[in-house]
Amino acid sequence: MIVDAHCHVWPDALAARLVAARPAGLDAVGDGTVSGLLRAMDAAGIDYGCTLAIANEARHVARTNEFVGGLDRSRFIPCGTVHTGISVEENLRHLRDNGIVGVKFHPNFQGLSLGDPAVHEIFAALAEEGIPVLAHVGHGNDDAATERGATKHVSAIMDAVPDLVFVAFHYGGYHDLSGSEEQTLGDPRIYVETSWPPRLADLGADRVRALIERHGPRRVVFGSDWPMADPSDEIAFIRSLGLPTADEDAILGDTLAGLMGVTTPSTTTPQTSTDLQEDHPR
Repeated sequence: MIVDAHCHVWPDALAARLVAARPAGLDAVGDGTVSGLLRAMDAAGIDYGCTLAIANEARHVARTNEFVGGLDRSRFIPCGTVHTGISVEENLRHLRDNGIVGVKFHPNFQGLSLGDPAVHEIFAALAEEGIPVLAHVGHGNDDAATERGATKHVSAIMDAVPDLVFVAFHYGGYHDLSGSEEQTLGDPRIYVETSWPPRLADLGADRVRALIERHGPRRVVFGSDWPMADPSDEIAFIRSLGLPTADEDAILGDTLAGLMGVTTPSTTTPQTSTDLQEDHPR
């Protein structure tokens, strides 16, 4: 089974504008729509994609979670949003009401810090609910964003909320692997994710193998960061590393499926990109 931990999607009416804005200064390879993601998943042989949605402002939390929670569960794992601008209980209510099974936290775009005690309070509530947090960690668009997402915050989060399932994107240090190697990689309390847009191959095979070995392959999960990177290319690169089959399987999907409560591929007929186009003609 292949599960992609890192898929950004937006409603069709917003996707073109947001992708054109070149988030994080990257040129997208996909269009950011649900149908576009499904085509990319079909092409790459991905069984499930974690669909990530974030609210930059508290007033958008409800609507954002409604969108991602309404996607097809035979292919998508909904990862919604929280914000310190509303109460912990209101955050939880919006997640529960929409059947959200994971939360994406993005200090770069949300303007919220991984070091904020108010964020830790929300994370503690998520841990009690058994909801994993998938977070951008590392550099952001400017110095303030980089501080909000700094690698140094991860160990403090786990000290404060030891029961939290925390997945640190970009090996726990986007554009700051030295800091991650000192503080995060090898920490058995967390999971790390593989994406390094625009191409994981830019890190080089020896570097990626060393990162995986340092952290332990059973604590590493695959993510593409679609639409910023091509899932087919990222999977091919991981397969080219020559890892033991069991380790490769764990990274590409088995570990994340367990964290998200997906134990086998859907036993119903999965929706394909063609089905979606028929259901929602343009």
